[in-house]
Amino acid sequence: MLMERPAHHRPGKPSFLMQTIIRIASAIDLTQTRFVYEKINMDRAGKGPWLVLMNHSSFLDFEIATKILWPRPFNIVATSDGFVGRKWFMKSMGCIPTCKFIPDPHLISDITYALKTNHCNVLMYPEASYSFNGTTAPLPPGFSRLLKILDVPVVMITAYGSFTRDPLYNNLQNRKVRASAKVECLLTPDEIRQKSLEQLDGIVNKAFSLDYFRWQFENRVATPEPFRADGLDRILFRCTECGSEGQMSGHGTELVCNACGRHFFMDEYGSLHGGSYSHIPDWYKWEREQIRGEIADGTYCVETRVRIAMMVDMKAIYFVCNGTLRHDTSGFELTGDDGILHFIQNPNKCYSVYSDFNWYELGDIVCIGEYGKLYYCFPETPDLVAKVRIAAEELYRLNNRKNLMRSTR
Repeated sequence: MLMERPAHHRPGKPSFLMQTIIRIASAIDLTQTRFVYEKINMDRAGKGPWLVLMNHSSFLDFEIATKILWPRPFNIVATSDGFVGRKWFMKSMGCIPTCKFIPDPHLISDITYALKTNHCNVLMYPEASYSFNGTTAPLPPGFSRLLKILDVPVVMITAYGSFTRDPLYNNLQNRKVRASAKVECLLTPDEIRQKSLEQLDGIVNKAFSLDYFRWQFENRVATPEPFRADGLDRILFRCTECGSEGQMSGHGTELVCNACGRHFFMDEYGSLHGGSYSHIPDWYKWEREQIRGEIADGTYCVETRVRIAMMVDMKAIYFVCNGTLRHDTSGFELTGDDGILHFIQNPNKCYSVYSDFNWYELGDIVCIGEYGKLYYCFPETPDLVAKVRIAAEELYRLNNRKNLMRSTR
């Protein structure tokens, strides 16, 4: 904590040479996926600059955006830990660093600077994280206010096939899947000015209403790979048949409950056979309902030993100590180094939590903290990451509902 924090810098214009190199390098994946895209109503967007919104499932999304937006220069809102060890490269790409799910005092002004001063498009993934279960992750509360502030055309890129090719739970194993996208002008500045915040929220939420498992099934996109269920227990961590938690195991083409012995077969179109739910997002939704019930009756609690790393600058992620991470209806509590490290994060602070599988190939993480001080927690307890994210989202909704009720009394 005594280390010097990096100075804040305005986003620079991206290097045309670097974006050209990235575009050429991206051609390998785009060729393998036989990528194609269509434009819809893009004449309404004008010459720009635009705020470009995009759904987020894997690294392929960035390569798709590079293909579509070329040769227009664009700044990218990116996670700050992506700058670690490669700050020069990320800055030359025009990346704007920010902390996931944590208030950033510079982000809006940096985006505005990129649009108004750099005259560059800005690419943004509002979900801020890869999809866990193939459906849309929560969008930031009040996101439509940002559209009012920026007052520029909003362009939406919707990618198909990215999740099916490389779902986050599947240990970075690519499947042979075709990828496509559509790019359309979602809103013009005049429409943004004329519409209410509620109307804008409805338009953006509709644009992000995606279900990739349903898309795969309805379009008969086959994934015959023998590893398609590897890691599926990361998101389907509770057995629907016996209710046991942390006893699931996903390998090959099967998900198995080691408590009751039930086997669930995952076919090549992403459906499960042998249990109560064939559609994976429905199982995930059922898990959310169970966690919501635990929160309601006060029994929800996760506590695990963790390895703790910190990010305070862009030179490294520093492993500092071992400790304990606890999450209950009061929020997060992290302790380590015999109590020297102690951090509390209230449940109404963040609408979700930065959690990830196989983060930079180091392990599953839950990240909490505040601007300039992030704690990356690597849990010993398996199948915990998805549950904590669900619970954090539900606790935020519950606490904000209570606050709203108090304010209207």
